[in-house]
Amino acid sequence: MRDPYADDAEKAGRFARAFHAFTQRWRAWLERRPWLRRLYKTLVTILGVLVILAGVVMLVLPGPGWLTIFAGLAILGTEFHWARRLLGWLRQKLARLWERWRLYRARREAAG
Repeated sequence: MRDPYADDAEKAGRFARAFHAFTQRWRAWLERRPWLRRLYKTLVTILGVLVILAGVVMLVLPGPGWLTIFAGLAILGTEFHWARRLLGWLRQKLARLWERWRLYRARREAAG
């Protein structure tokens, strides 16, 4: 039986390759213009910090606070290695927490 999602995976792979090629051309173009590179990095920093601050506000107000914080870190991660490392660490902790939650729920359902 053929996988019904195989076409979707292949389309996603093609899109990812095209997007990667675009970002490589974009970065090469920026590197040839140092003043524009600094402006771009400044704008990405401001945008990332604003998104993170909005996420922090949404922790106490209605809204997807943690999701917004992760999005802000992803934005900062496009320019800063520390943000990529922090996001990777947070993903590991979240995956571990999710697995513990699933095990807890399974034991609770099995107990009765």
